[in-house]
Amino acid sequence: MIVETIPISNLLLAFIPVIGLTLLMWRWELDYRNVVYAMARMLVQLLTVGYVLIYIFDTESGTVVLAILIVMILVSSWIALNTIKRHSLSLYVMALISIGLGGGTTLLLISQFVLEIDPWFSPRFMIPLAGMVFANAMTSLSLAVDRLNSEIDSGASYDKARGTAFQTALIPITNSLFAVGLVSLPGMMTGQILSGVSPFIAARYQILVMCMIFSSNGISTACFLIFLKRDTYFQEKLDHPNNQDK
Repeated sequence: MIVETIPISNLLLAFIPVIGLTLLMWRWELDYRNVVYAMARMLVQLLTVGYVLIYIFDTESGTVVLAILIVMILVSSWIALNTIKRHSLSLYVMALISIGLGGGTTLLLISQFVLEIDPWFSPRFMIPLAGMVFANAMTSLSLAVDRLNSEIDSGASYDKARGTAFQTALIPITNSLFAVGLVSLPGMMTGQILSGVSPFIAARYQILVMCMIFSSNGISTACFLIFLKRDTYFQEKLDHPNNQDK
C-alpha cells in the first residue's frame, strides 16, 4: 500500500473544526489571537521544513547532518529554560550538557547499535529520531525546572524538591507508557501502519521509540537537576529563610 497525497482541497476541510473552535474562543472573549498565531506558525514551519527535508534527506554529508543535530540541541536547550524567569549563560550550558548527555547518548545507542544505520548519519533516520529525542528531553527539562522552582519557593529542601520535580518531568512519558496500545496508537506506529507496514513490525519500532524517549527524558532531567544545585540562582532560593532548617 502506498500512502496517497492529500489534495489541498481535502486538507482544507481539516481546518473547519479549527475555525469553529477559534470562533468559540472569540465568542467567549478568550485569547483566540494566540491560537490563530500558533496555527499560522505551524503552517509556515511545517511547509518550510517539508521543503528543507527534501534536500537534507538527499545529502551524503555526515558533516551536514551533524551540524543539524547540533542546532537542534542548541535550540532545544534554550527553549527548555522558558519556564525560568532569569536566564543565564550557566543555566543554558547546564541545559545544553544535560540534553547532550541524555539525548545524545540515547540517540547514539539507538541509531548505531539497535538500528545499525548505514551510513551512520543517514538523515532519513537520524533527523526524525533526533527530533523526538531532543524535543521530549526539552519538555521534560521545562517541567522539571518549573516544579523545582515551585517546590523550593514553598519551602521544600533541595533533595525533596528535586525528587518531586523529577517525577513531574516523567509524568507525560509515563502516562504514554500506560496508554500506548490501549488508549492510543502513537504517531510513528500509526504512520507505519498507514504506509502498509505490518503492525507487528510497527510495534517493534514503537517499543524502541518509547524506550528511547523515556531514557533520554530521564537521563537529561536527572543531569539537569543535579547541575542546578550548584547554580547561584537556586542557591539563593535555598538560602532564603523559608528553606532554612529543612
